[in-house]
Amino acid sequence: MAKGRIRMKRAGLKMVLVGSLVLFGAGLVTAQDAEGSKDHPLITRYPGSVINRYSQKAFDEYELPLSGVADGKYEKTQHLDGKVTAIYYVAPEGRSALEIFRNYESALKNAGFQEMFTCAKTCGDQPPRGYYPLDDAFGNYSVDTRYLAAKLTRAAGDVYVALWEYDSSFDVKTFLAVVEVKPMESGLVTVNAASLASDITRTGHASIYGIYFDTGKADVKPESDSTLKEIAKLLQQDAKLKLYVVGHTDNVGMLASNMDLSKRRGDAVVAVLGTKYGVAAARLSAQGDGPTAPVASNDNEDGRAKNRRVELVKQ
Repeated sequence: MAKGRIRMKRAGLKMVLVGSLVLFGAGLVTAQDAEGSKDHPLITRYPGSVINRYSQKAFDEYELPLSGVADGKYEKTQHLDGKVTAIYYVAPEGRSALEIFRNYESALKNAGFQEMFTCAKTCGDQPPRGYYPLDDAFGNYSVDTRYLAAKLTRAAGDVYVALWEYDSSFDVKTFLAVVEVKPMESGLVTVNAASLASDITRTGHASIYGIYFDTGKADVKPESDSTLKEIAKLLQQDAKLKLYVVGHTDNVGMLASNMDLSKRRGDAVVAVLGTKYGVAAARLSAQGDGPTAPVASNDNEDGRAKNRRVELVKQ
């Protein structure tokens, strides 16, 4: 097979395949990707590669590595929110990690991406687990790992790319993460006073996922209004009810900072309920449990998302 190339058109930012079939033995066989998977519309595969694993979430968090690994952790990352696509390719036989990596590097540069960090064979120790959606790539870490982080600035929202190329003793694998920064689509999950009252009567507490904050901040966002109105309604319907308003976080970051953040978020909710919805201060007490009371595992992003919440607990 002729040497493959990855090309990317600046207009429309779409990469073009050159020769996308894989030769096995004497026969010509079309590559079989994992069910439901596909190339990202901005960045396609190296010709002949096959998608082994695939994940896409319309809105999620992502820690973009901007350094090598030391003492089991990245020395520098950038936190991103947006649409996260993770694709795990197995490269065609006979191609090197260097060749594939340089093709991606060139294509991204030609499309206007700016390099933020890169390393080759000096990327440090094996990456730490828990950096969704990287878990599937960890088993293929090798001393010949190559990595690139890049950013494209555009009016529709910035795009970030993380690219790992692994060269093991038996194959070459590409891990590609694409983050399209955008605000979360809100209003998809609603609560009402009746369901809150039911949970509190049944279990003594209710978990709230409709109160929104920016990452690392304690300012209640405007899209939280519908949920806050229902909490105020709950308190209006039961004049004797008093609540602890408890902030919770995941375990990413230092314990002390998470404990402080969760308490400040509890304070912020209490303040808004008082100033905007007229709830008497004596009926609410702000608390913060940080990551000490998880409802799911913090080892994956789905679990961490469940742990980032506000709880109403009956006093």
